[in-house]
Amino acid sequence: MNKNFRNGLLMLVAGVLAASCADYNVTDDFTAPIDPKYNEPYKDLAPIKTYIDRNAHPNMSIGATMKATDFNKQELAHAAAITNFDNVTFGTSLMSGNIVNAKGVMNFLDMNDLLDHVEEIGADVYGSPIFANANQADDWLKTLTAPIEIQVDPIQDMFVDYTTMEEFTGTAISGKPRIEKNYDGDENALRCPTRGKVYIVEGFDVDPLGEYTVTFNAKVDKDESVICTFCDNKIQENGNDKKYPIKAGKWQKMVIEAKPAAGATYGYLMIEGNFNSAVYIKNVLVVHNPDNHRPQTEQEKTDTINYALNAWCDGLMKINKGRIKTFDLIDEALDSKATLENGMFDLKHSSDAILWQDVLGSENYAPTVSRVASAAFERHGGNPSELKFFIGESGLDDPKKIESLKYWIGVWDANGAKIDGINAKMNLFYSEDEATQAANVATLEALLSNLATTGKLIRLSNFDIKYQDATGAYVTADKIEADQRQRLADYYGFVIRSYMNIIPNDKQAGICKANMADTSDPVGLWSIDKDSKDWVRTATYKAWCDALSGK
Repeated sequence: MNKNFRNGLLMLVAGVLAASCADYNVTDDFTAPIDPKYNEPYKDLAPIKTYIDRNAHPNMSIGATMKATDFNKQELAHAAAITNFDNVTFGTSLMSGNIVNAKGVMNFLDMNDLLDHVEEIGADVYGSPIFANANQADDWLKTLTAPIEIQVDPIQDMFVDYTTMEEFTGTAISGKPRIEKNYDGDENALRCPTRGKVYIVEGFDVDPLGEYTVTFNAKVDKDESVICTFCDNKIQENGNDKKYPIKAGKWQKMVIEAKPAAGATYGYLMIEGNFNSAVYIKNVLVVHNPDNHRPQTEQEKTDTINYALNAWCDGLMKINKGRIKTFDLIDEALDSKATLENGMFDLKHSSDAILWQDVLGSENYAPTVSRVASAAFERHGGNPSELKFFIGESGLDDPKKIESLKYWIGVWDANGAKIDGINAKMNLFYSEDEATQAANVATLEALLSNLATTGKLIRLSNFDIKYQDATGAYVTADKIEADQRQRLADYYGFVIRSYMNIIPNDKQAGICKANMADTSDPVGLWSIDKDSKDWVRTATYKAWCDALSGK
């Protein structure tokens, strides 16, 4: 592996964030205009996390998703998250694609700021996926696995000696070139007429990656210049045809450097543009330097990817210092379009991108990355007994997908992986159509029952529920009516209670809200007042409080 990349690995970290944790806005202190639909019925509720019966549900937690940059601003969203939730997760913000550049420089400025602050206020973070197929440091991995530069020798492709020829048998697009006998003493020469287009050399093989040098000896009776086309590539300079000058009266060595045009298969050099004088050619030499790179061997690529894996985990855990104790280890590994012989979905593979599992092997993917990440966590001050790894996956309401995930977890467990839980990413909606909603409920309960059979900790994330009217159209946050908002809130409560009833108490790793406040969809525990921009509690806030308290 290239030593420049090994020795050039850098980490950028910030100093300690100078911030006070004394004056937090608790949710009850948020101000908003009087709004009977939202504010008045719910203003006396306590922060959501206080409604969990910790004795009955000792592992249960609720989390909120934020961008790291928004969290570091320490404004209203930050206060809502810290006051109401047990932990905060930062989506893709702390993944390698946002931290490592093409040269392997790791910029942990935002992460260091937020972890220092989280430690200061005694909060908790659920870690972003350590490995995934998306949001990875693709440019870095491509740089590390790029072909290796090697020493190569120039190759002589063709030499044409017109001094010994009696007849020109080559190609002319226009004009009538001929062999001029005894042009220079007793030697012949190729005569290229004015306004002609003549291939002065042709018929050599084309290396599409090669860099060519064509050298020929030329003579003119008057000062002249020529334009050259090499293997379909007309040579230009500053956007115009490049002119190669030839001085009159003596033989001149001309050197043309060029690359073939993309897709060119026939080797040649054509000259043209001599309007005042014929051009005489004594001989032509074609030499090229072949591509001085070779692909990495499979062993070299494996070594390189293992280096990258260790470097990323070491950098991440060095900044972490054991403060984040729970991570998604692997995210979205399954390919629902590729099936194994046993009928299970395969892992994602690619011929273009560099995926960890393609190099490490599907069966050894999770065992390898969990071993390396665990070692780095412990090496940089983490308590291994506190470390937990989850496998994140979406679409698990598809029975085949969840069975496939269980299959792969079984394979990885057998090969020594540390896998503590499943992070099931939800994609939920409430429907006014009774049949559709009944199907939604049945699918949800089947999913939770299936997850419960895994024996793993179960976390639900991406927990937003959209609202569909009876026609199947989604109702936006600015259009939803009070009774519709209440039905949506009731369904939120139903999902939470179903999770707490179906998933065994000791396997309840928690629920993570995707959006705390409404987006264009009415998904929030809060709506946002369009004038003051204050957050206003919705019926969903109360539904969460009731459901978490067991009502």
